Amino acid sequence: MTTTQKVAIVTGASQGIGAGVVAGFRRAGYAVVGNSRSIGSVDESDYVTVQGDIAEADTAGRVVDRALDRFGRIDSLINVAGIFISKPFTEYTADDYASITAVNLAGFFQITQVAIQRMAAQRSGHVVNITTSIVDRPSSKRPSALVALTKGGLAAVTRSLAIEYASRGVRVNAVAPGIIRNPAYDAASYEGLAGLHPLGRLGEIDDIVDGILYLERATFVTGEILHIDGGQSAGD
Repeated sequence: MTTTQKVAIVTGASQGIGAGVVAGFRRAGYAVVGNSRSIGSVDESDYVTVQGDIAEADTAGRVVDRALDRFGRIDSLINVAGIFISKPFTEYTADDYASITAVNLAGFFQITQVAIQRMAAQRSGHVVNITTSIVDRPSSKRPSALVALTKGGLAAVTRSLAIEYASRGVRVNAVAPGIIRNPAYDAASYEGLAGLHPLGRLGEIDDIVDGILYLERATFVTGEILHIDGGQSAGD
């Protein structure tokens, strides 16, 4: 099936920012293919899901195939899936390292490589990665070295891919959030964190969705790391 409706793939789509991105793109008139390990089965006219671990090449292939089989095209890939584990560097375990790198790096690599090949062939497309402001402004109050390692890699590869694929009509950008309130988590877990942002509040999921949709519309923007962090990356 081929449609004139634009199509977005969203990883990490079952909750939090990912679920918000799915809703935002659907409101914008896109068809969406959502993926996560725990996502339920959905098969609607403008939204279908593919369950599976995005760190596995088979899952990435199934997600892209589902998008093409159902809608005939891929216009946008939003890489939301990620793991954040904050602890002192010497307390990270080998399992922590394996988990974080599997999702944050291998998950990005598997799906992006397949999707961007399709975008380059059709000479249009847009990839948005989710990094974090901790990459630019680390905090001793929230030591997160492995997050910085992996998300910093995403920030670097965003710029690299933006330049590599610009002549083929593919844009690549990233959003770097501050601390975003997720209704799925205990409100008490956010106590005291609003003060880490100069604006004095936590971010909301809609703040991130609005930023991603801005990048989607801004067709002269590529290689951008858009900080949505209440001023956190600018200074204290």
